[in-house]
Amino acid sequence: MKSFLKLTIVGVFAIVATASVGPAEARGPNWLQNAAEEAAKRETARQVNRMVAGAIRCAVGEVDCVMRARDDGRDVVMVDDSGEVIRDDEGNPVTDPNDLPPEYREAQASAPVTPPAAPGADTNVNSNFSAGERIIFYEDYSADTVGDFPRRLELVKGNWEVVEWQGRRLLRNTGPRYAAFVIRLPETLPERFTIETVVYFPQTNQRAAITMEKKTINAGYKDRQFFQVAGTHGTGVVGHGDEMVESMGKDPRVHQELVPVSIMVDGNHVKVYVGDHRVANAPNVTLLRTDLLQFSNTYMASEKDPMYFGPIRIAAGGRDLYSALEADGRVAVHDILFDTDQTTIRPESADTLAGISAMMQEHSDLRLLIEGHTDGSGDFDHNMELSRGRAKAVKAWLVDSGEIDADRLRTVGLGPTQPKAPNESDEGRRQNRRVELVKF
Repeated sequence: MKSFLKLTIVGVFAIVATASVGPAEARGPNWLQNAAEEAAKRETARQVNRMVAGAIRCAVGEVDCVMRARDDGRDVVMVDDSGEVIRDDEGNPVTDPNDLPPEYREAQASAPVTPPAAPGADTNVNSNFSAGERIIFYEDYSADTVGDFPRRLELVKGNWEVVEWQGRRLLRNTGPRYAAFVIRLPETLPERFTIETVVYFPQTNQRAAITMEKKTINAGYKDRQFFQVAGTHGTGVVGHGDEMVESMGKDPRVHQELVPVSIMVDGNHVKVYVGDHRVANAPNVTLLRTDLLQFSNTYMASEKDPMYFGPIRIAAGGRDLYSALEADGRVAVHDILFDTDQTTIRPESADTLAGISAMMQEHSDLRLLIEGHTDGSGDFDHNMELSRGRAKAVKAWLVDSGEIDADRLRTVGLGPTQPKAPNESDEGRRQNRRVELVKF
C-alpha cells in the first residue's frame, strides 16, 4: 500500500510538471535554465542602468573628474567624446580609466591632467535647487553657426562667438573687459524665477555679472543689483533690503571646469548654487523685475584665456515636483529630452527621471499619468504617434531603471493638441515640446 501511494504521488507530480511546462519539443529540455539565465540578464541590465543613471560621467582624459567623484563617494562611468558610455568586451560600463579599451588608451595617456569637464557631468544634483517649470527663455545655440554671434541675443560690447566642444555648443567671450550681451524676455520676470547656465572661467580673477538692467556693473558698486559669477569674492548676489545685502561663496570649480550655476529667486529670497554646492542664501534681497537680463564679464578675457557660457535657461516658478503636483494636480517637465523626432531619451535626462523615481518612492501612494506633447510642426498623425512613444519611453525608464511599479503609471500621447504657447516662435515651440505628469 505504501509503495502504491508513493508511486501515485510521484505520478501526480509528473503529470503536473508536464502540464505546466508544455511539450518538450515546444520548450526543450533546458527551458528552465534558459529562463533563469534570461531573468538574470534582465536583472543585470536593470542594475547597470541604475548605476549609469546615478553615476558621474567622466570623459576620457578627465582624471580630475574621476578623483573628485571617488572622493565624494560617487560611482563613475567613462564616456567618449559624444557622451556615450564606454563598455568593455562583456558590455559592462567602464568605471576605471585604467580599464579603458585599447582604442581609448592613447587619448587617455595624451590628455591634459585638468581639462574642463563636459557640461552636465554633475548637473542637476542640487540638493535644494528646484528649476522653474514654465520656460520664459531657453538658448543652447543649436540653431546658430559655429563662429557666429547667437541670433537670439543682443550684442552690447565685445567679442562673443559660438564654439563647439565635444559635440556641445558653448558661447565664448575673448574680451574686452565689460563685454556684454542682453537677453530680451517676452515678459517681465515674475516673483519666482530661476536662471540656469554653465560656465568656465579659467583665470581665478575672471568674473561675470547678470543684471536686470542694461548697465555696466563693477563689483565695487554697492548701489547696484546683480548676480555675480566667480571672481575673488565668489559667486552670489548683491542687492538691497533696508540696506545693501551681499551673499557670496567660493567654489573653485568655476575656474577648473565647465560647471552649472543656478539661481533661484522667490520674492526677496535668493539662493545661488555652483553644481550641487549652495554658495549664497540671502532671504532679504530686493531685486528689480524687468523684461531683460544682461550678461557681462567684469574682468578681462582674451584669446588665451576665454570665458565660456553654456546653455541659458530662464523659467518662472521653482517649486519641487511634488509640491507642484499637490498644488495643481499636474506639472510640466521640460528637462526630459529626446533625440530629434525620435522616442530615444537623451542621457542628460537621467537625473530628472531619477528625481521623479525618487519622488514616487517617497510617496508610495502617488500614481501618475504621463502625457507626451509635441509642437505643431510637421504631420499631425506623426506627432500623435511620436508623443505616445515618448510617454511610453518615460514609463519604461521609470519601471526598468527607477524600479517603479508599472501599475502606478499610465501613458497618453496628445501630440500638438494642447499647446502652452503659439507655435510661431522657437520659444513657443520649445515650451510646447514637453512631458506632463498628472496625478490620478
